Amino acid sequence: MAKRDYYDVLGVGRDASEAEVKKAYRRLAMKYHPDRNPDDANAEDKFKQAAEAYEVLTSEEKRQAYDRFGHAGVDSNAGMGRGFESTSFGDIFSDVFGDIFGGATSGRSRASVHRGADLRYSLDLNLEQAVSGETVEIKVPVLSACDDCGGSGAKAGTRPSACPDCQGTGQIRVAQGFFSLQQTCPRCRGAGKVIKNPCGKCGGAGRVEKRKTLSVKIPAGVDVGDRIRLTGEGEAGFNGGPSRDLYVQIEVREHAIFRRDGKNLYCDVPISFTDAALGGDLEVPTLEGRVKLKIPSETQTGKLFRLRGKGVTPVRGGSVGDLLCRVLVETPVKLSDKQKQLLRDFKTSLAEGGSKHSPQESSWFKGVKDFFDNLR
Repeated sequence: MAKRDYYDVLGVGRDASEAEVKKAYRRLAMKYHPDRNPDDANAEDKFKQAAEAYEVLTSEEKRQAYDRFGHAGVDSNAGMGRGFESTSFGDIFSDVFGDIFGGATSGRSRASVHRGADLRYSLDLNLEQAVSGETVEIKVPVLSACDDCGGSGAKAGTRPSACPDCQGTGQIRVAQGFFSLQQTCPRCRGAGKVIKNPCGKCGGAGRVEKRKTLSVKIPAGVDVGDRIRLTGEGEAGFNGGPSRDLYVQIEVREHAIFRRDGKNLYCDVPISFTDAALGGDLEVPTLEGRVKLKIPSETQTGKLFRLRGKGVTPVRGGSVGDLLCRVLVETPVKLSDKQKQLLRDFKTSLAEGGSKHSPQESSWFKGVKDFFDNLR
């Protein structure tokens, strides 16, 4: 008898994804499973056809051969391809339904092996450390394998024994209707073994808390929120599971002078009234030392001066940022009577020149006048 087209068997198109193939097989397997259709040879045959179609169409290699040569491409007797292997239909059914019922319906299971947990450590840096980068030492509390028992949890000289309930598999079978489900063994909690003589140091857990000293290389240019992963330096696994990773979270303290925004730095530079009016040279700080900043005459407060290349080199590459200095003109304080009189005389001389000495002031007052005129 000629075999049916595998796509027709599952009722899917030739461009169906693996997820669509799996969904179609689930539907047919539930419908034609022999436990649901006892003494129905036709249902059993359809169940096997569906399983055969599922195995071919979920294998990239077999599906390509089938699409090109048809059944001859996956039939070992035809001399092409690897052929349809004698995979247990129960194993295929388990592969599809295991994620629903929490365990395989047939075949062997093994004891639960668990990786440890990922850990996070907040590393507080100052701005100079974050910009230049360096190697720092940190001390992290982690759960590590117990030295006394080597992580087994059993007292020195003894070993854990296989769990008598699950025979070391970590799972037990529970019959539910026509399904035979596997669940985590309640006695050993999936470990597959029991400890009769627990280790005195770890109490049978196999892990103890330790403070581990690690060297962390901080790349130049890191910023708040960046993370550095230390592979295998997280919490130790148990029952033979591997350790997870440690993530070092970067935090940067506020700086007394500079503010950072991406690759650029900002700082406020106070200057005197006379320097703002007459101009002059001013020393300003950078992370690399002092530099001279030329202040032109008639500089207004709030003006930004850009020092190119005096910012931060981004940690992920790119051009170096800039330092932007914002000028803040200071009003003189604690003046003597003589100084106050000089300022009064200066104010009088400015008034004689009209509004040309204070362009912002005159334009602001004009704007206020226009605003109130519009309200009438």
